[in-house]
Amino acid sequence: MADSNSTNWAFPTALQPDAAAVDFDLPRALNAVVRLASRVPDDAFTAPLLGTEREGNGVVIRDNGLIVTIGYLITEAEAIWITTHDGRVVPGHPLAFDFATGMGLVLPLAPLGLAPIPLGTVAGVDVDDDVYVIGHGGRHHALKASVFARREFAGYWEYLLDVALFTTPPHPEWSGAALVDEQGRLIGVGSLFVQEADGEDVQKGNMFVPIDVLVPILDDLVARGRTAGPARPWLGMYAGDDNNRLVVGGVAPGGPAARAGVRQGDQVVAVADQRVATLAEMLRSVWKLGPSGTEVPLTLARNGATVNVKVRSADRSDFMKKPSLQ
Repeated sequence: MADSNSTNWAFPTALQPDAAAVDFDLPRALNAVVRLASRVPDDAFTAPLLGTEREGNGVVIRDNGLIVTIGYLITEAEAIWITTHDGRVVPGHPLAFDFATGMGLVLPLAPLGLAPIPLGTVAGVDVDDDVYVIGHGGRHHALKASVFARREFAGYWEYLLDVALFTTPPHPEWSGAALVDEQGRLIGVGSLFVQEADGEDVQKGNMFVPIDVLVPILDDLVARGRTAGPARPWLGMYAGDDNNRLVVGGVAPGGPAARAGVRQGDQVVAVADQRVATLAEMLRSVWKLGPSGTEVPLTLARNGATVNVKVRSADRSDFMKKPSLQ
């Protein structure tokens, strides 16, 4: 399959959704998915990890052209360009990025004239259900898919979803793409390409963030650029599950964990004297201690010895460049 950033590729016709066979307005759904390209400053906090030129998809969800996408595409962006289904290019403003959900919002700076996709819910979506994944570029960039897993997801960047949807067949460029149910409602936004071991088999697919996590905070994000209330405590510690151990794979330079002396290769044993065995357990244990700024006691195993450190957590957004309208 060719590079998805080009229009010179297509899914096999048998895998594409058929307008005559679906119970919703397929052209409207296809047209509501746009292409996003963002430019991030070289000195941005996320530049070393995510790069300075990012591309993906976005979905129009309101009559004013408001676009939802996966947040890492627009984090710290200084410029965004929106490409519509008919090739028009419109500048956009990174209106909001919510660290807890991973969702981002883009406001077009000129009229898009596109009908939005109605919002749905994953409440009734289960394993083996049929769904549709839509990327920018029309029907040949859309795919009839199925859900192969519905479960918790924990990400090393201090991210946790109680429920995420995983679909197959896989595609490596579904960032920000629309996951649509059989009634044509938006139920998820594309995040990651995943490979999971199941015995000797490897299951490949895509993880989607349920739209349900955005709906309760959408008005706050539009009005304020962030959710109400204090931010979660952030450690800047990239941990992951490794053979029944929770191991630090790295620390953010200048972040709270690095300042407290946490090292790559440390094993996280406990948070505030409560043992943790998985990344999800660690994150929940940290977050229940209090808001950003809370001191987080960690028990680490390092080279056969026990090391106790106290990490003064921070608000992750304080490390990020803020968007501005010029």
